[in-house]
Amino acid sequence: MEGARHDYVHGYSGREGERLADQADTLAELLHSDTFYPSGSVVLEVGCGVGAQTVSLARRSPEATIVAMDISADSLAAARASIRSAGFRNVVFQQANVYSMTFAPDTFDHVFVCFVLEHLSRTREALGHLRQMLKPGGTITVIEGDHGSAYFHPESPDARKAIRCLIELQARAGGDSLIGRTLYPLLLGSGFRNVSVSPRMVYVDSSRPHLVEGFTRNTFTAMVEGVRERALAAGLIDEATWTKGIRDLHRTTEVDGTFCYTFFKAVATT
Repeated sequence: MEGARHDYVHGYSGREGERLADQADTLAELLHSDTFYPSGSVVLEVGCGVGAQTVSLARRSPEATIVAMDISADSLAAARASIRSAGFRNVVFQQANVYSMTFAPDTFDHVFVCFVLEHLSRTREALGHLRQMLKPGGTITVIEGDHGSAYFHPESPDARKAIRCLIELQARAGGDSLIGRTLYPLLLGSGFRNVSVSPRMVYVDSSRPHLVEGFTRNTFTAMVEGVRERALAAGLIDEATWTKGIRDLHRTTEVDGTFCYTFFKAVATT
């Protein structure tokens, strides 16, 4: 991720690695079905983390070379293990900081950035560096969520307060968990052209048990639950309200509950 590991609001625990894997598996078709890179192309994946998205990239573009970079040596080790276990040979790994990459200009045909910009405090600077890395006519793909897009039944003010804690903590760390809605102006303002943004909504009810488990429980609610100690320590919420809010998020996974969330996928050229 960014220059300092503590900027990643979700932490680096083993449970967070499991959450990222659940998220990637559950959302692969929704987010990546139209992501394909041609034979011979060289693709930079920025902030690959534990490789949750890298596996999908390698599978969908088997004849492209994926250069997966991250600042964390531990995350890169986990990503290497995932790729090795999956049997892919078209991925190479590089430890690097997005603000100070040493790749030569015009190195890559494509850049892929998924769930990374939300954690950066200097997004336009990062995008400026990435634009320099791209060959003329190269593309960038950016995928981000937007925590403000979550809505659910039954409605719960306490659940919204718990979600707001995550939004606030990420903002205090320099990030922006509402960034999905700003991808179009952000890419335009960073010098990219032909910007196209498509919303990808996840809708969950009990007729879709794989999404109830994989998204509502193991991705979104687990992400909110992960900031409990920091939210309480910062005085953003009291323990009774937090407990009720998390309980109400789990309540949306019952037979009469529903949950919605929107991701945004942007594609642009240099």
